[in-house]
Amino acid sequence: MAVERAYSIWFTLANIARFLFWVLLLVLAVIAFTGRSNTKEPLRNQLLEQLQVERKARVIALIHRQESASILGVPVASYINIEDSEAVLRAIRLTPADQPIDLILHTPGGLVLAAEQIAKAVADRKAKVTVFIPHYAMSGGTLIALAADEIVMDANAVLGPVDPQIGDAPAASILKVLALKKPEDIDDQTIILADIAAKARAQVASFVAQVLSKHFPADQSTKLAIALSEGRWTHDFPITVQLAREMGLPVTTNMPLLVYQLMDLYPQANTQRPSVVYVPTPTRPAPEKTQGSSPAAPPAK
Repeated sequence: MAVERAYSIWFTLANIARFLFWVLLLVLAVIAFTGRSNTKEPLRNQLLEQLQVERKARVIALIHRQESASILGVPVASYINIEDSEAVLRAIRLTPADQPIDLILHTPGGLVLAAEQIAKAVADRKAKVTVFIPHYAMSGGTLIALAADEIVMDANAVLGPVDPQIGDAPAASILKVLALKKPEDIDDQTIILADIAAKARAQVASFVAQVLSKHFPADQSTKLAIALSEGRWTHDFPITVQLAREMGLPVTTNMPLLVYQLMDLYPQANTQRPSVVYVPTPTRPAPEKTQGSSPAAPPAK
């Protein structure tokens, strides 16, 4: 009887401990999502408004930082998704047809469908659309940039190829298997993936050519679309300002200072210590010694 009672007490305490654990976990999760500092939100809005006034354009920021989502302080990667495309399309829809749009892009890419929706909306605009890239706009971000009338990049910013990825593998690499192996040596799953990869690559190339046809002749649009989507480079290959210009893209480097200031208000997720440390003030070189000068004499005792 005493053993049963002791077991019952232990079982009850175990359930209480388990319940408290999950309550604590839930509280920490709520703090992680809603307790993050929102003190920068008014500053962001103020800079966006200032940039809109100076540029006389609707300013839309599509910025993906690790701080945008985290679980218990552990950052979760963010990317272009359907929610992003829905929000950007809404902003574009609310902008008068004759008003220019400035789109600030900072993203590793994301869903092809979401990026294509945004790119098509940008390409269909009659008024000028300018894309600002202060650091990078890879994959789907590049796809959006290609639809703009002007791409303003930092001198060290990069774009990237838009070749489709099937799972974790590039479509071009999957298709390579068919060329290197005999049909009887290829399993059914790989054949299915290769079929999807061929369709994906053709679809992306066709869409990119359609987007570029707004600004380039048909033959140039097709050639550039194939170069960017066929998989001749790795997916993280950096397309620099120089290379983008060689491709014929309308790239300039006249980045407004306000764009950099806005990026400062989107910090990466907090860590125990920063990876990069510097003093954010201009430095001045030490004055050079004139010829024949000698060190100052020590003070007399």
